[in-house]
Amino acid sequence: MSTIVTDTLQGKTSATSITLPTTTNIGSTPLVSASANSMTIRGEGSNTTNIQQGLAKAWATIDQENSASTAQDSFNVSSITDGGSAKSTITFSNSPANALYTFSFGVCNGGGFNDVSILNVENAQLPNTTNFKFYALMAGALNPARIASVTFHGDLA
Repeated sequence: MSTIVTDTLQGKTSATSITLPTTTNIGSTPLVSASANSMTIRGEGSNTTNIQQGLAKAWATIDQENSASTAQDSFNVSSITDGGSAKSTITFSNSPANALYTFSFGVCNGGGFNDVSILNVENAQLPNTTNFKFYALMAGALNPARIASVTFHGDLA
């Protein structure tokens, strides 16, 4: 087996593009399929995972309680707006292709074990491609969440 040691690879037809065989290994992980806008790698066992479909497209961790709905950390989020009364709006930097994306969220209020905290999608607005509105409930009443975490999966536009 031969070894090539280099700092830069340059394509022959286009300096910024090189072509690898359809099935290529990166270390011991085979790239099972690589085509335009799609790359599949071998995951657990012999199963494959489509990298583009399997990654979160946006997420945010928000403090509604101490910081008026400011992001503690986020990805693909251009802004977070405080809607008052434990309500927040996440605006996407890069929009989803449609409003059929999936989302999951959780909440932590730092209270005792008897606190029942949930996040809910804002009733007046179903998910859309511009933003995502939600609110926090604790013991059945609007109550800002100490930590609200939201993750989105789907296709980007």
